[in-house]
Amino acid sequence: MATAAVANEPGADRDYVPHADEPFMGERQREYFRRKLLNWKQAILAESRGTLAQLQTDSLREPDVTDRASSETDWSIELRTRDRQRKLISKIDAALRRIEDGEYGYCEVTGEPISLARLEARPVATMTVEAQERHERQEKVSRDE
Repeated sequence: MATAAVANEPGADRDYVPHADEPFMGERQREYFRRKLLNWKQAILAESRGTLAQLQTDSLREPDVTDRASSETDWSIELRTRDRQRKLISKIDAALRRIEDGEYGYCEVTGEPISLARLEARPVATMTVEAQERHERQEKVSRDE
C-alpha cells in the first residue's frame, strides 16, 4: 500500500513527535509534517478509489421506490463527502508547497508561528488560532450586514 511507503521512507522516524523545545520548523519538524500530510492525502485518495469502485459495481436500480430513494440519498451524501475531501486535497497540496518554500507553520496574516498543537490537529492550518478567530468574526460581521 502506498501509505506504508511514505511511513517507511529511509530516515523516517515514526516515533518522533515535534515539541516546543526544539527549533521551530527545523528540518525534523518539516519532515514530520510532510509525511503526515502525504499519509493523509494517500488515505483520502484510497477512500475515493473505494467509493468509485463501489459506484461502478453497485446498482441504484432497486425495484422499490423507497429503497431507491434511500440509496440515492446515501450516495449523494457520499459524493458530497468526496467533494469536501477533494477540496481538502488541494489544501494538503498547498501545505506541502509551503513546506518546500519554507513558509509552512507560519501564519499567513501575522507571520507568527502557528502552535505545534494546532498544526498537529489541523496540518493544513494557515493562521494562528487568534488570526483565524479574527478572520471568522470579520466574516460574520460582513455576512450580517
